[in-house]
Amino acid sequence: MNKKVFITSRSFGQVSDRPLKILSQNNIEYDFKSKPSLLEEKDFLNVIDKYDALIVGADKITEKVIEKGKNLKIICKHGTGVDNIDLNAAKKNNVCVTNVAGVNSDAVADTTFGLIIDIARRLSYASNIVKCGEWTKVIGVDVHNKTLGIIGFGAIGKKVAKRALGFDMKVIAYDPFINKLPDNYDKVQLSGFQYILKNSDFLTLHIPLNKGTRNLIDEPQMSIMKKGSFIINASRGGIINEDALYKNIINGHLAGAGLDVVEKEPAKGNPLLKLDNVVILPHIASYSKEAIDSVSTTCSWNVVKKLNNETPDNIIV
Repeated sequence: MNKKVFITSRSFGQVSDRPLKILSQNNIEYDFKSKPSLLEEKDFLNVIDKYDALIVGADKITEKVIEKGKNLKIICKHGTGVDNIDLNAAKKNNVCVTNVAGVNSDAVADTTFGLIIDIARRLSYASNIVKCGEWTKVIGVDVHNKTLGIIGFGAIGKKVAKRALGFDMKVIAYDPFINKLPDNYDKVQLSGFQYILKNSDFLTLHIPLNKGTRNLIDEPQMSIMKKGSFIINASRGGIINEDALYKNIINGHLAGAGLDVVEKEPAKGNPLLKLDNVVILPHIASYSKEAIDSVSTTCSWNVVKKLNNETPDNIIV
């Protein structure tokens, strides 16, 4: 009997048929979820016992789902963040969890730097003015020669740093898991968390969401940031306290924000949407054609490897 994988990520295989061919050529059958919205626990519980593998997007994979998946061997995150998967339950039930760390880092870094330029020069705001029939000159601020603070110096943080250095920015970085930077990042200054907050013109976040990072950037942290500085978040909603962000932008302490993610997605009703100096994207930082195809292909190969008793890449647990 062929093995089966359930695919819930909407972007999986949307660029090319290569990821699906990898599965088929290795005698692995696949099903896609039947509705466009995120699946709930009950949706998984109704079908999970039929599958040997999952390829998931943002759908929440709970302990109950993992425990009922008697044939489940691997959960592949079609992305990087695994905060929607119960890792403890996976480990307890001997289910492998993988992600695609590093595979989509260039796409996310490009989006991050796009947000930096956008909010600095107020490009989206200016474009909207023109579309409304006006021709008002909008004044922004320069990006070059400014200080970029990077929280989290993993694969994406490093790629963002390279782009920033190309704009003659001073780059300072904080990562609690790094004591020394690689030699090819000698122009980046490794600094403490408080120093980053106090000295950055632009603060960008590239860290996972967990108990230690939820509301990491809250009122106390924003209060010591430079007046007129910007926050960029292309990692996970929930790392920034959005109420505090709204307050600090309204009172003029912060100049604006560029967000690919918010705590509650979709962002309908979010008060930040009303602010002209805030750009919010629909969680698309990794959505380039090249990145999606690479991520999908990596997930397919991870499923193939695990179901053939080989070691997949990017194992989390």
